Amino acid sequence: MSHYAYDDGDNAIVDTADNDAVDQENRRAGPSPERLVLSVFDQKGIRQHNSIDGARDDTDGGGISDHDDAGRVLLQNKLRPFRKGSLVGNVQKQRIEPLHHDFALDDPERESRLNELHEAKRQILELERKIQELEGRIPRKYPDVTFLNYKNRKRILITGGAGFVGSHLVDYLMMKGHEVIVADNFFTGRKRNVEHWLGHENFELIHHDIVNPLFIEVDEIYHLASPASPPHYMYNPVKTIKTNTLGTINVLGLAKRVGAKVLIASTSEVYGDPDVHPQPETYWGHVNPIGPRACYDEGKRVSETLSYAYAKQEKVNVRVARIFNTYGPRMHMNDGRVVSNFIIQALQNQSITIYGSGHQTRSFQYVSDLVDGLVSLMASNYTQPVNLGNPVERTIQDFAEIIRDLVGCKSKIIEMPAVEDDPQRRKPDISRAKKYINWEPRVPLQEGLMKTIDYFRKELARSNHSQRNIFVPETTEFRNLL
Repeated sequence: MSHYAYDDGDNAIVDTADNDAVDQENRRAGPSPERLVLSVFDQKGIRQHNSIDGARDDTDGGGISDHDDAGRVLLQNKLRPFRKGSLVGNVQKQRIEPLHHDFALDDPERESRLNELHEAKRQILELERKIQELEGRIPRKYPDVTFLNYKNRKRILITGGAGFVGSHLVDYLMMKGHEVIVADNFFTGRKRNVEHWLGHENFELIHHDIVNPLFIEVDEIYHLASPASPPHYMYNPVKTIKTNTLGTINVLGLAKRVGAKVLIASTSEVYGDPDVHPQPETYWGHVNPIGPRACYDEGKRVSETLSYAYAKQEKVNVRVARIFNTYGPRMHMNDGRVVSNFIIQALQNQSITIYGSGHQTRSFQYVSDLVDGLVSLMASNYTQPVNLGNPVERTIQDFAEIIRDLVGCKSKIIEMPAVEDDPQRRKPDISRAKKYINWEPRVPLQEGLMKTIDYFRKELARSNHSQRNIFVPETTEFRNLL
């Protein structure tokens, strides 16, 4: 028994599980100039098909036949039936013009017709090759991973795992040999950030908004889900607050049910515009609760409060990381952050815009350093908040000049009106990180910026040439850690 689909003349594709029934119908109705449709079905039930005009003759056990108007079999091309459930990608439809009424075997057009049928056969074979590739008969190339035995391998959930930081964390944990589940609503996350793992036996991608409960079994949870750049979290402030409150409640509830350890990704924004410098974890902050940034600042503060309430009342094993400014590949080109703004403007030889005087300061850490810190904190027994950032402080003016020099452009640096509630100074005190998780950043600024500039240069080239919005990394930042 095989599975075919065909056009019955009314453009209705029929899936036939019984070839005998088709044969009986063909014998009853006689050959007709219908369009045969070879159809396969993907896992979502979406049909992808090729079509060949001609008549159907399956009386000999399956194949494609062409007939003249008298019903004589002119040519026959045997086919291996497709298995239902096979996967297939996009295939160009190949049409062969219907047979002319006076067409016969000795006509001059016979050779042309044969060539057309051979081309159709070639395309069918190519279709089957694609099916085999998608079914895994031709193994897909994945980054190298470490083998872990059952006792050491963890099942890890990363909310927001298709985002900038989350996708790098996915790479790290996958290469260490763990099972990784990504839950992302793709508001700021992108499937292309993790598509190089799709199909791997240790990887699973779930389209899910964490404001709704998630029922799975895991050992550890990294809760990274939340827009993190001002244009994104200000776009829908209510949604931002929900993600950091309801989303955190759902994550903590899941951790309580399954006994998982959970790491909450907080932010340096909980310090607001600080009047203590540098900022230690014991500083309570200076935050405007009704300002334009409050949806994110206060959302993260509530997220921390919820975490320690669950730790105290429900005995949930909690870690809290306060993340400072981070940069690297897979940032959005238009996310409104200093690094991406300056690099894109410099690459396009546009004026580099500074909001304010340029004397405000920031501390920038490369994404691989942050991921190393997150994993170290999760593995530790320390339960109080920990700053993860680079303690090297730079003014925004100096940072713009560094990027301009690295790009090698002649962009002017111009000042724009300051942004409301923009912190004037930002520098982490990482004494806790050094003492309790043995962590500090290692990647020099110039090295990290060159990798980021190279990434954005490729992104701009793809955008300018209207290519598919996809980036599959040739290497990952963590290959040397295996």
